[in-house]
Amino acid sequence: MPARPVAAVPFLPWNRPSIGPEEEAEVLDTLRSGWLTHGPKATRFEEAVREALGAQDAFAVSSCTAAVHLALLAARIGPGDEVITPSLTFCAVPNAVVQCGAAPVFADIDQVTFNLDPAAAEAAITPRTKAIAVMHYAGQPCDLAAFRKLADDHQLLLIEDAAHALHAWRDGARAGSVGDLTVFSFYANKVITCGEGGLLAGRGDLVEQARLLGRHGIDSSAWRRHGERRTAEYDVAVPGLKYTMPDITAAVGLRQWAKLADFTAARARIADAYDRSLAGLPGLRLPTVLEEVRHGWFLYPVLIDPVRGRTRDTVADALRDVHGIGTSVHFKPVHRLAAYRNPETYLPVTEQVAARELSLPCYPAMTAADVQRVIDAVHTLWR
Repeated sequence: MPARPVAAVPFLPWNRPSIGPEEEAEVLDTLRSGWLTHGPKATRFEEAVREALGAQDAFAVSSCTAAVHLALLAARIGPGDEVITPSLTFCAVPNAVVQCGAAPVFADIDQVTFNLDPAAAEAAITPRTKAIAVMHYAGQPCDLAAFRKLADDHQLLLIEDAAHALHAWRDGARAGSVGDLTVFSFYANKVITCGEGGLLAGRGDLVEQARLLGRHGIDSSAWRRHGERRTAEYDVAVPGLKYTMPDITAAVGLRQWAKLADFTAARARIADAYDRSLAGLPGLRLPTVLEEVRHGWFLYPVLIDPVRGRTRDTVADALRDVHGIGTSVHFKPVHRLAAYRNPETYLPVTEQVAARELSLPCYPAMTAADVQRVIDAVHTLWR
């Protein structure tokens, strides 16, 4: 392994959240208000996202995984059912599918965008299929119109995993506005963060059922009971879960949501700098953005061809150990994880991309000097 450089430089992480005095003040206001759990600020956060998407309803929850689980439960997906999903994703969606007693069915991805391929998804439909869960890889929305038509033609539920695409469009449609249900993530490394947190948006009937299930099955929120009637006056309509977002978390989310457009613009400027400075390096494939797309740039994923001893992993190691720059890999295919391994699963495009993909740092807290440092380091490794 190459030795670290003699002159120590601060490590540049793959990702760092951007938290400012606005978030601090909003959290302090929440602490002083005496209302810490799901209440007025979580409701304001829900309203802000709902209005931006033009969705019928929205429910702020404890994580994106919780949002996925509630989406499936609200849609009554269970034993014997199948949900089509990409394998080049984090394990949250397949895990939630299994926890509902259903089976994830993995379909291959598009070679350009790394999103689920509509033709591959259609080929995977069986009489047991109940839903398609699409993902907007790296912040580039999938073919929303094609998947909406596919879901409608086969009477399937369309779920958008928009964890990477809070502020992205395709063909004039905003990611998160086309599916029956959409899940968002506000995890520490996402486009905006609450530390932990998620949100479910979409059809009013399904979100309302998810809200009931996510509040223990109780017929009203704690905030409403405390504010409008005695706390003992409640009933449990269904056996539910506890998945609500607390107001402390929502306080951060409210301020982060107000910065979303600026954060996305900053990410786009970094992506543009990489595009201009790294183009033409042999064996390095930069992201392709389709003409009809406004990219969200959660990731800047490059593909590295294995030539002359240079691989994705050797580049990642050198960037970390020699140049003090962090990177990440998105993702190890789910069908290659122990819980889902099946020798009959054949996804050639997914496996080719997964073996070569490397995510370079791309986040608003990066300075121009940070971006140039990454560019210089990559050029050094290619010389």
